[in-house]
Amino acid sequence: MTQYETAPSGWAAGGAIFAGVLMLVVGVFQGIAGITAIANDDFYVVTENYVFDLDASAWGWIHLILGVLVAIAGWSLIAGKVWGGLVAIALATLSAIANFFMIPYYPFWSIVIIAICMWVIWAVTRPGVYRTP
Repeated sequence: MTQYETAPSGWAAGGAIFAGVLMLVVGVFQGIAGITAIANDDFYVVTENYVFDLDASAWGWIHLILGVLVAIAGWSLIAGKVWGGLVAIALATLSAIANFFMIPYYPFWSIVIIAICMWVIWAVTRPGVYRTP
């Protein structure tokens, strides 16, 4: 490290690691929600007159695949990979969007996941999270 480079802030690095752990947890929970929707299509109660009338089992596959990818991105954040931060931002955004469409099926849980995804994006984009080479 030269005299002009600074080490990442402890708070920023800790926030990024915590974001990675949250992504692991969210990925596992999304995977479980996806498996539930695939295995039992009637588990999620569909509200009437919703603009986006989507099949619960189709959303199950989307949540299962997205959950696996989010968990992998979380692991890369914990490992301190810079590409993991970029992938984490993209997947947290996709996860928030997917959960927005899932609000009529499981409202409270979807809003919690959206809030966690927004926190992950904030934590990863803070200045000083990663040291540039």
